[in-house]
Amino acid sequence: MIATVALVVATVLVAGAVCWAALRIAEEIRTARIDAARTRAASLMHMFAPAVAAASADPRAVVAWQPIADVARRAFPDEFALLDRASAGRFPFSTAQIQAAHAQWTADWLAWERMHDAEYKRRAVEAEEALAGSAASATLRARLDAIEQEKLDSYQRRYQEYVTVAKALQALTT
Repeated sequence: MIATVALVVATVLVAGAVCWAALRIAEEIRTARIDAARTRAASLMHMFAPAVAAASADPRAVVAWQPIADVARRAFPDEFALLDRASAGRFPFSTAQIQAAHAQWTADWLAWERMHDAEYKRRAVEAEEALAGSAASATLRARLDAIEQEKLDSYQRRYQEYVTVAKALQALTT
């Protein structure tokens, strides 16, 4: 009978030790998974740091980097959820950052448009003054026409770029 009790006690102790070891192993595995997820999240932060810096200097960087961020988000949803919580927004570009990039792009466009207009007005005035001071030279008239055509061409190229980027940024906020 004492042997049976001792056997039961020994069995309970062994079972307890096995359960304790299993719990410790499970805890270590959970900790390793959390650490691995944090390491991947840190790698993602490191990978997108240049994108965030570039976007602050040029709104077109948001348009260039966002598709890469979307692929990474689909590949690492848990890590991005962690980064989203840590950044209190959508990582790497929150809606507010995208809207700010759009506003900056528009402000840059308006500044360029004013500068462009002033530059070509100055060039046209110079050509007109040269034309007025001479005997209506066909060469000077052609120069004035070329300035006007150059103004339109550069405006159209830049406007096309402006619209393309502005629409892409707008689409990212929806």
